[in-house]
Amino acid sequence: MTTTSEELEAIVASAAAAAPIWAGSSAADRAAWLRAAADALDAAADELVPIADRETRLGETRLRGEVGRTSGQLRLFAAVVEEGSYLELTVDDADATATPPRPELRRLLVPVGPVAVFSASNFPFAFSVAGGDTASALAAGSPVIVKAHSGHPELSRRTAAIVAAALEAAGAPAGSLGLVEGREAGNALVQHPVIQAAGFTGSLSGGRALYDLATRRPDPIPFYGELGSVNPVVITAAAAGSRGEELAQGLVGSFTLGVGQFCTKPGVVFVPAGAGFESLVGALVPDTTGGALLTDRITAAFPSGIDALAADPSVEVLARGTVAGDGAQPIVLTTDAAAVAERPEVLLEECFGPVSLLVRYSSPEELHAALRTVPGSLSATLHSDPGDDVAETLALLEARAGRVLFAGWPTGVAVTWSQQHGGPWPATTSLHTSVGASAIRRFLRPVAYQSAPQALLPAVLRDDALATLPHRRNGVLQAPVRTR
Repeated sequence: MTTTSEELEAIVASAAAAAPIWAGSSAADRAAWLRAAADALDAAADELVPIADRETRLGETRLRGEVGRTSGQLRLFAAVVEEGSYLELTVDDADATATPPRPELRRLLVPVGPVAVFSASNFPFAFSVAGGDTASALAAGSPVIVKAHSGHPELSRRTAAIVAAALEAAGAPAGSLGLVEGREAGNALVQHPVIQAAGFTGSLSGGRALYDLATRRPDPIPFYGELGSVNPVVITAAAAGSRGEELAQGLVGSFTLGVGQFCTKPGVVFVPAGAGFESLVGALVPDTTGGALLTDRITAAFPSGIDALAADPSVEVLARGTVAGDGAQPIVLTTDAAAVAERPEVLLEECFGPVSLLVRYSSPEELHAALRTVPGSLSATLHSDPGDDVAETLALLEARAGRVLFAGWPTGVAVTWSQQHGGPWPATTSLHTSVGASAIRRFLRPVAYQSAPQALLPAVLRDDALATLPHRRNGVLQAPVRTR
């Protein structure tokens, strides 16, 4: 099904009509609308999960958990709206004695307006119609139009219908959540003058194409794309020696989780030469089982990605897992740090699926030379022991990722106030996060009011409201006075 141009115009017009109502909504109303959407998703899980499993083959257990994550995101943003610090309320009082004299200034963040959201294939709930981009945009006070992913169209339609109905039943305006289908409709959506920002999770090529459309508009808009990530891991010799088996088990479990279709999969792992870690991993991989990939396009691309890596003269196949039918077979490849430093454009290309590349290094200098070629990633992981000199290694990892782990593995992204899910290009097109409370910042813009009468200020910037909200006055943070 493809959305026609006439249908697109009607959907956009409805979102435009809803935008001022969302922007003017109270924190209590907006939070209630988000919670109503969350409750509706949870109530519809028995209907939605079988549809999702039929279209994505991700399995009931995984999908039910993802429904819970999705409704949890909506509830998190309801709490963010009620707490109020996301508004960044700031006041500088007038001061006639300052040089030069200072007028009164009051500043806050306001919603940008209708937002386009492009669904991802690998999270049919949490990064799709009612996922994090949608939740954070609605929380900011912006209606959302979602471009459905072709990998789960029936699920997208049904989810959109359920959530839109729940929003309206809770008092939100018609047009709060719309849905379009088809590549042409998606391209037209991101170029439509009513749309003021876009969120995207997907391939580097697809995201770059949309990014270019968004920035080449007569009125360019921000495009928040999560595109590609190899998520480097560094294991020190001490760590490999003290807990090599544990780390090998964690790595194999992480890169095969979800048939390797997580954007935080550890794709490149730097391991000390001669420490025996490769043998530990190689012994575990044959017991792993692959499976079907999400779409025909991903299925076709996986062997091509493996072939491109294996064609490099430095690369060897360490071990393969098993697979039934035409699914993806888990595989671990090996190379060395010198080869990575020489040919990063080949060896550090993201390959979506159950594959990881082990990179041997013989010295800190060799490791650091290779790390300097690693592209921007969503995450970076450092497994070291007390006493290891890892200052330079850590600095290199911090420069290349938005989240740095010191325990565990990156395939697990907590939806919290402090989470950062975004990193330097090509991981994302911006420095903002797409997961966690501060994801709301993407869909807000600042406005300052100078010498404004109280009656003409936005309600939250007036003195009586400021007393109950987190804000900064004359550079000093002010705690709110809560009333019961």
